[in-house]
Amino acid sequence: MVGSAHGGESNRLLITGAAGNMGRLLRPLLRHDDRILRLGDIVEIDDAQPGDEVVNVDVRDPEAVAKACQDVDAVLHLGGLSTEASFDDVLQVNVVGTHNVLRAVVDAGVPKVILASSNHAAGFYRRGDVPEGSDGLPDELPARPDTFYGWSKASIEALGALYHHRFGVDITVLRIGTCFAEPADTRALATWLAPSDAARLVEACLAFPDNGFRVVWAVSDNTRRWWTLAGARALGYESSDDAERFAADRIARFGEPELTDPVHDMVGGAFVSTPLGELMS
Repeated sequence: MVGSAHGGESNRLLITGAAGNMGRLLRPLLRHDDRILRLGDIVEIDDAQPGDEVVNVDVRDPEAVAKACQDVDAVLHLGGLSTEASFDDVLQVNVVGTHNVLRAVVDAGVPKVILASSNHAAGFYRRGDVPEGSDGLPDELPARPDTFYGWSKASIEALGALYHHRFGVDITVLRIGTCFAEPADTRALATWLAPSDAARLVEACLAFPDNGFRVVWAVSDNTRRWWTLAGARALGYESSDDAERFAADRIARFGEPELTDPVHDMVGGAFVSTPLGELMS
């Protein structure tokens, strides 16, 4: 079993992919006086704040990852490719990179990991798969990836299960919807994860005493949401935002969503028809 790196409460959080979209959105929301953020990325981070620790780390480099994981109490693993790419690229960056992180976590004795998965790990589920009488597609759905990218996220979910059951690391996997400052279009009225809610969910995962291994949807409590919040709420997460406040503007710009259109009917939206290995625009 893995022990705490310091034997006390978590106070040093490693964020991989800290220069990426979610990393930039979450950093100011996760800073606390009693927490050190260790910011890791392959690109330069030029906006670190006093008290932050900045490490240059390529998740494909196991030695660099091992160094970054020393003396941390939890890891928020956001690092990786965030859209469709070639099979070799998503394999090396997302899958091998995540394996490097999990191996380093075990070696360093880090007790808790949050893995950023994606709705695209389950992209081929559709609205008709929502159980009758439920509040949305359930957590822990078996993978139905829509792209090589989605496959890589399904793979890291399985790696998380392996490293929990074999080594005892607490691992929570977040199947993230659409996390941007605002929902970009009408699809995101259902799938949006407000940055403030993303931070609330991360904090809930960090505070929960015995996560075990679980896969939960990461989405705000949107009026048009069709993915459950049951698993996230079981961790103590409560959403405080709803994309509906943007609905009038987005519908005026893009039209009312046609729910039979795969963009709105499928968990993966447009990814279900994206040519494999081709970058999304």
